Amino acid sequence: MVQSDQSDGAKHISQCLELAVLFEASAHKPGNVSVVTNFENTRYEHFLASAVAAAPFFERAAKRGAAVAEGKLGKAEIRLGRLIRDCVTDVAAWQHGGNTLLGTIILLSPIAVAAGMTSAEDFEVRKLRKSLKVVVESTTPMDTVDLYEAIRIASPGGLGKRPDLDVNDSSSEAKILKGNVSLFQVFKIAEKYDTICSEWVNNYPVTFDIAYSSLVKKLDGKTSLNEAIIQTFLEVLVKVPDTFIARKVGFERSKKVSAYARKVLDLGGLKTESGRRSLDKFDRQLRRSNNLLNPGTTADIIGAALSLCVLSGYRP
Repeated sequence: MVQSDQSDGAKHISQCLELAVLFEASAHKPGNVSVVTNFENTRYEHFLASAVAAAPFFERAAKRGAAVAEGKLGKAEIRLGRLIRDCVTDVAAWQHGGNTLLGTIILLSPIAVAAGMTSAEDFEVRKLRKSLKVVVESTTPMDTVDLYEAIRIASPGGLGKRPDLDVNDSSSEAKILKGNVSLFQVFKIAEKYDTICSEWVNNYPVTFDIAYSSLVKKLDGKTSLNEAIIQTFLEVLVKVPDTFIARKVGFERSKKVSAYARKVLDLGGLKTESGRRSLDKFDRQLRRSNNLLNPGTTADIIGAALSLCVLSGYRP
C-alpha cells in the first residue's frame, strides 16, 4: 500500500466511525440525548461537536493500524491509551456539555486501529474482529496511565472508589508502572462491573454478537435507521443491564430498567401503538432523578455496532 492509499484508507475509516457516532447520537433512544431530546447541561449539539473532534484521532488510530500491518510499527507502539487521552482532551475542548463520548471513544479507538490493519480490498468484519483482539491484548502500562488521565479529563459519573489502582488515587500511576500492569489487565479486573471493559477483554461479544447482528438484520430488512437503532438499543438493554446506571444507583436498579425495556419490546416497541406509548413512558421515567437512569453504556455499544455497519458498507 503506497502512502497515499494508506492516508485515503485511514480517512475513510475515520469518516465511517464519525458517521456512526452521529447516527447513534441522533436516534431518539430512551433516556439519552438525541436530536429531539436534551439533558439540562448536555445537549445534542455537544455530541455533534464531539463527533467532529474525535474524527481526526480515529484517522490517526487507523494509520497506526496500517503501519502495524505493514511491519513499520510494533503492536506495543500503537499507544492506544494516548490516542484515547488525546481524543478525549480535544473533545472536551470542542464543547461544554461534559462527558459525551468517553465510552464510545474507548470502544471505537481499537476498532479504528483494527480496521487500519485490515485490507480494504477484502474487508470483512470477521477479520477486523480478529485484529481487534490483537490490538487490545497488546496494550502497555503506559496505555493504562494515559487512559486513567483520559477518564479524569472526561470525569464520568458513578466512578466510585476501587480498593486497588483507583483512577483517582495519585499513587495508582506508580503502582501501574512498577507492576507492569497493561490496560488489558486493568480492564480484566474491571470487567465484572463495567460492560465496556468486558467488551475489551472478551473480544466485543455484545457489540458483534448482539448489537451488530441485530442491526444488520433490521437494516437489511429495510427498517428505518432510527427504528433499527432504537429496537436494537432495547434488545441490548434487555440482555445486558447498563453498567453506567449500575455505577450510579446500583445493579438492582439497573436490572429493573432492563426489565422495563423487556416490557416495551414485548409490546412491539416502535412497531405498535401500545409499544410506542410504552416506549415514551419509559423514556420519561429514565429522565427523572437528574438522569441517573441514563443507559449511557448501552448507547456506547450501539455506536460501536453502527461503526461495524458503516465500515461494512451500510449507507442511509
